[in-house]
Amino acid sequence: MSQVPAATRALRVLRFLASQPDPVPLDRILRACDLPRSTAYHLLGAMVDEGFVVHLPDEHRYGLGVAAFEVGSGYSRQAPLQRIARRPLADLVERVGSTAHLAVLHGRDVLYVLEERAPGRPPLVTDVGVRLPAHLTASGRAVLALLPSAQVRALYQGPADFVDRHGVGPRTLSSLRRVLSETRQRGYATELGEVTPGLASVAAAVVDHNGHPVAGVAVTYEAGDAEALAAEVRRTAATLTRRIGGTPTT
Repeated sequence: MSQVPAATRALRVLRFLASQPDPVPLDRILRACDLPRSTAYHLLGAMVDEGFVVHLPDEHRYGLGVAAFEVGSGYSRQAPLQRIARRPLADLVERVGSTAHLAVLHGRDVLYVLEERAPGRPPLVTDVGVRLPAHLTASGRAVLALLPSAQVRALYQGPADFVDRHGVGPRTLSSLRRVLSETRQRGYATELGEVTPGLASVAAAVVDHNGHPVAGVAVTYEAGDAEALAAEVRRTAATLTRRIGGTPTT
């Protein structure tokens, strides 16, 4: 195995473990990351030695190690994505007149890391630092739609994983898959009153050089032309994608 594929597989394992609320058994990692068992043992052993993964032998599970926490802490200190996104989001707000925000996937939630509020608009629940169920938000759906199906399946394994806010939104994996399929076909994600009654959102994903969705850009509005807003949101997401070395999705 060359060094590049090994590094790519290690990063996939880290991303998967970071998306889980608790340590997971080896078989979950194999399925989610599409790894042969022998390769997974070798890879996880190296990652344990380096401190990025911890093995819990009594539970037969693997979780993130201290080194992964250190990397995450370094990212939080530097906040590179927020720095890159601040001006484009401000420009987006100026064009559409509605509040825009940037969110990243964290387990089954989205974590809002940046918000640009439109003048005269009331505060939203999408303030910086807030977490919301990814399957209910436009930002979360934009990101989930571009994840491997195995990773989505690993995140949503049963009814308890579908948190409810206002009695609307997908409640099963099959219904979520339909929403994500429509999102991919449309080219952007939507939600209508599933986060806050009376408000709607449109969102598009920001992707890195591997085509992996790293964040969702969204606009929340009370009324308006969703397609026109979506075009502006996609334009901003494409700008951010290019700035981090990715290729915008069509």
